[in-house]
Amino acid sequence: MARKFSLKDILNILKDSKKTLSEKYGVTDIAVFGSYIRNEHKGKSDIDIFVELKREFKTFDNFMDLKFYLQKITSKKIDLVIKESIRKELKPSILKEAIHA
Repeated sequence: MARKFSLKDILNILKDSKKTLSEKYGVTDIAVFGSYIRNEHKGKSDIDIFVELKREFKTFDNFMDLKFYLQKITSKKIDLVIKESIRKELKPSILKEAIHA
């Protein structure tokens, strides 16, 4: 999983997958944050993504399936978090830098 992507590449992959993300995984919002936003990523950097999910999709199995799906379509390790579970002290800076797909 060492393919090199730009932020634009990642956002395009996520946008192209929006229908599947919504219908199969219940994603209502998805955004990239972290090293890719700050252009500090290296070849082996993971992609930091947060999502908002429809209530009925907020299960551990769905979360893991979504993470594996994102890893498959990007060929990168994904650090996935649900937006509402971002730690309070980190949330303002993450939300400020995030770019939504």
